[in-house]
Amino acid sequence: MSKDTVTSGIQFREPSGRVIPWHALDEKTLLRKLQTRLDGLTPGEAAERLREFGRNELPERKPPTLLQVFLHQFASPLIYILLVAGVIALLMQDYKDAVFIFAVVLINAVIGTVQEWQAEQSAHALQTMIKVRARARRAGHQLWIDSEEVVPGDVLVLESGDRVPADMRLLQVNNLTLDEAFLTGESQGVVKRAEPIPAETPLSERVNMAYAGSTVLTGRGLGVVVATGAYTEVGKIARVIKEEEGAKAPLVIRMERFARQISLIVLGFAGLLGVISFSRGEPLNEVFILVVAMAVSAIPEGLPVAMTVALSLATRRMAKRHVIVRKLAAVESLGSCTLIASDKTGTLTVNQQTVKEIVLPEGSEILISGQGYNDEGEARLRTGEPLSEAYAVRLRAMAVDAILCNEATFVREDGHWKYSGDSMDVALLALAAKLGLSNQDVRREHPKLAEIPFESEKRYSAVLYATPSGRRLVVKGAVETVLGFCERARSLEGEQPLAAEALAEMAMRKAREGYRVLALAGKDLGPGDAHALSEADLQGMVFEALLCFIDPLRPEAKEAVETAHRAGVKVVMITGDHPATALAIARELGIAETQEEVITGQELAEIGTPEVPEFYETIRHKTVFARVTPEQKLQIVDGFIRLGEFVAVTGDGVNDAPALKKANIGVAMGSGTDIAKDTATLIITDDNFASIVAGIEEGRYAYANVRKVTLLLISTGLAELVLLGTAIVLNLPLPLVAVQILWLNMVTNGIQDVALAFEGGEPGVMKQKPRDPKEGIFNRKMIELVLISGLTMALGCFVAWIWLIRQDVDIETKRALLLTLLVLMQFYHVLNCRSEEESAFRVPWRRNPVLAIGMVVALGLHVVATEVPLLQSLLRLSSIPLTQWLVMGVLASIVLWVVEVYKAIQRRRTAQA
Repeated sequence: MSKDTVTSGIQFREPSGRVIPWHALDEKTLLRKLQTRLDGLTPGEAAERLREFGRNELPERKPPTLLQVFLHQFASPLIYILLVAGVIALLMQDYKDAVFIFAVVLINAVIGTVQEWQAEQSAHALQTMIKVRARARRAGHQLWIDSEEVVPGDVLVLESGDRVPADMRLLQVNNLTLDEAFLTGESQGVVKRAEPIPAETPLSERVNMAYAGSTVLTGRGLGVVVATGAYTEVGKIARVIKEEEGAKAPLVIRMERFARQISLIVLGFAGLLGVISFSRGEPLNEVFILVVAMAVSAIPEGLPVAMTVALSLATRRMAKRHVIVRKLAAVESLGSCTLIASDKTGTLTVNQQTVKEIVLPEGSEILISGQGYNDEGEARLRTGEPLSEAYAVRLRAMAVDAILCNEATFVREDGHWKYSGDSMDVALLALAAKLGLSNQDVRREHPKLAEIPFESEKRYSAVLYATPSGRRLVVKGAVETVLGFCERARSLEGEQPLAAEALAEMAMRKAREGYRVLALAGKDLGPGDAHALSEADLQGMVFEALLCFIDPLRPEAKEAVETAHRAGVKVVMITGDHPATALAIARELGIAETQEEVITGQELAEIGTPEVPEFYETIRHKTVFARVTPEQKLQIVDGFIRLGEFVAVTGDGVNDAPALKKANIGVAMGSGTDIAKDTATLIITDDNFASIVAGIEEGRYAYANVRKVTLLLISTGLAELVLLGTAIVLNLPLPLVAVQILWLNMVTNGIQDVALAFEGGEPGVMKQKPRDPKEGIFNRKMIELVLISGLTMALGCFVAWIWLIRQDVDIETKRALLLTLLVLMQFYHVLNCRSEEESAFRVPWRRNPVLAIGMVVALGLHVVATEVPLLQSLLRLSSIPLTQWLVMGVLASIVLWVVEVYKAIQRRRTAQA
């Protein structure tokens, strides 16, 4: 809590300042420190503590308002440049230019606002996690209260199906099992006990604690509340999320860097040319107009719109592949990532325990196909042969035992399987269903006479049930415990001597392979009545089988990991599960091969703080992180980011939320907790790791399209800048006026750059290595393409301008012809931009039919502008004869042929490398 000592006398910290380890205290000390008793608080005490500590609520993060989302769209250096250019145009009373510029900024803001506003309308995820009712003892009476009214010191009763409303120290348990996967990542239900445990026990192993948000799977329990609201383990995570700064998306970083670079170039070059013009005696107002014209020519006004369109299109394509994007700039982030830090349970696996192998005492192994909680699958011998009738009868008899020594439910309703209870019990009922047995029918035909419920201390459960010939006693549980009850073992030939050591060794081998292993034993009794069972009744059992469980891989996960590796993306697993289980799954996926690639949370803690160099050097060489706490997961992600990786983190639980927030890109599972989805940038709706890889592919397509649009706009901007600059330096008439440059950039070229954003993905993108995270959008290839194409267009237009100056026509006609030449050059150049490597003649039109339409529309608009009087007046154009159109069309194609030669040379160099 926020206070070390409060008016009620409760202390939450030791004199040293350390938080009191509630799990290490005995009952008497615990109750004394919390100033409570087993009968519970009085109503007056509860009311006082409610005023003192506040309601049991998590801090609520208010979603941004529509206005805030709208204003956020202007937080871009490139937008700042455009706004400055627009203001300058207004000051110079150049209203046409100003309207064009502000229209671009507004269109971009509206598109971005619509996208982000829809994504930000999320539910109050954290609040719903603990808004439940609770059974509290108050002054010796048990009553229901709202979870928000639970206070420290309250004594609460837990029963099967309850949601735990606050962090509790358990005092009494009876077969109590909790699902804590949302917090610890552990897929198996946690068996609870009440005895104190060592203070240094990690959170995931504190078996005498119940944490807010967990669910009671089986049994009953009594505990005292030690933390509420923001001070629960869930609350601590919420505070970390609220305080943690999320990493910027790679595209944002690249575009901000590019905007700064282009700003300096524009301001420097325009200022230099302005000084040259002013020194030659040009009037100050004309110098300002010149500077505006230069800024308009150099600044890619259409880039924000085209980039937003490209990302919006990628967003829709991703949605079709089960990837929901919450922020536009994150679209290409998956394509930029160099490392995926994946959760195991529910992401790489189906999060449903499944019986995959049955080992019989004589050594025979039966494999069970299918996965998850359903009736799909069959049993075969490991040799691949179908089961003989003798094996089938024996297996069905074991399934009957498993149904009856079981507390779970498993029922088919409305075409779907509904289940509840311990995951391994549910898995046994699913096994029986695969063998054609109905657990309801079996339980009805074999009445239960007595039972011993499972308890963590005993590590077994037993049942006595009626059979047509008498009674049968069955026990299942930990292998060493069940073996201790057995004297004989069953085989096809009948009962045989028990080879206890061999069976124990087999169980250990299966555990090392990542299986959870239970033993099953039974014995037939004669007719008799029901009576209370004791451990003495379990002596002389006949060992039946080892049952091997595993949370199986998603069918597509292995191929998806292989695809990621081919794409140069490293995949690591971060899980709260057991290291042996994690390594077994990692081996099957191809994430790890040896034990040396695995590290546990305890081993990480022994290294020290994440600031020591050894921490970074250690995680660099590991691919499986097991038994880690939420804080350690955050440290691991932060460590990889500091090592220079662009990290995508996947997860579905509350324990994943801080890492999702910290990562360059957080990827939540659609079936995960609301807090994970609320924190993440991307949401995978089908919980499939393969969809993450599909997202990487779409992200790379999106970034490639942004580069294509950037190439088109920057190269044409360079051509205009060089053309204008050369004319000014040589004291020639200005080739184009500001409104013509805007027409060129925003209408003819503007239509084509938006259409180019629709370009489909190029093949082979997933066989390329990820981009260097430190590499800007202008790498060597981009710079070469921009210079070659831009200078080619500038040189061609300058030569044409020199020729036009000497012609005996008015200046407006000369400018109209030059503007048309530039329009045609851009018409050809957009074909160059469809691929940075492939020939324009080999890129199929089916990859982007929208571009063909856009090119025709853009060219058609310019034809109309040269013929319609209103546009002629606005743009200072004149009619152009058809013959001149044809001549300029041929001349303009030079940019296409020059770039084709460059691409051919580059392809030859790549082939020879």
